[in-house]
Amino acid sequence: MSEVSSLPWAAAPAAGNAIGLYAKWTPTLDAKIAAALQRLTDASIEHGDGLVQSSSLGVEDMVITDLIARTQLPIAISTLDTGKLHPETLALLPRIQERYGRTVEVFKPVADAVIQFVRKEGDDAMYKSIELRKACCGIRKMEPLGRMLKGRSAWITGLRREQSGARGDVAFDEDDGNGRRKISPIADWTWAEVWAYVEKYDVPYNPLHDQFMPSIGCAPCTRAIAVGEDFRAGRWWWEDSTKECGLHAKS
Repeated sequence: MSEVSSLPWAAAPAAGNAIGLYAKWTPTLDAKIAAALQRLTDASIEHGDGLVQSSSLGVEDMVITDLIARTQLPIAISTLDTGKLHPETLALLPRIQERYGRTVEVFKPVADAVIQFVRKEGDDAMYKSIELRKACCGIRKMEPLGRMLKGRSAWITGLRREQSGARGDVAFDEDDGNGRRKISPIADWTWAEVWAYVEKYDVPYNPLHDQFMPSIGCAPCTRAIAVGEDFRAGRWWWEDSTKECGLHAKS
């Protein structure tokens, strides 16, 4: 599989890269890194094998993977392969293995469910209505996530309060509505701080971030954003919605 997206905005040359555009080491970042590491350590001690990092392979989750790996915390790392991801996203899996010696467990949708959905609604069903888009997300994301979290008592996410208004009250540790703890260790980090960390520790990241895609999901549902747009404006841009797929919806 090619490791270069066929999307026109992804093929366009970047004006610099995300590190050069965004990275800024703030006076509080050292303390935030220490606090994030403490949250991860405490969660690992409390939950043991019941803890998993649910990684989107976006830059925030890559930072968390780096924090876990550099401190050798025994935390499992998993991701969802929806069958619609950009090749640049999937290319991070062998890079994580090579860089950190950590294997990412991949959860995929049930093939027959995808086939039946596409046969009935079409491969472009997500564009037809919010209901069909959410149904697609349900098959490709929510069902595999359920398998990822089965038997787990806690999961780690890369959510940050700055990402959108809907995420402005993200807690470091909260109930996920299903009896598990949901831990977001870098919830208070800024975009500039995320990239400053990436720069300092040479964290691998998706090159689509260099193409003005701060939030990267499935290829048909992700576009670059314009200056001044919300971080998640490039997700389901044709909808007037809260830009969530259900993985992090409030109960």
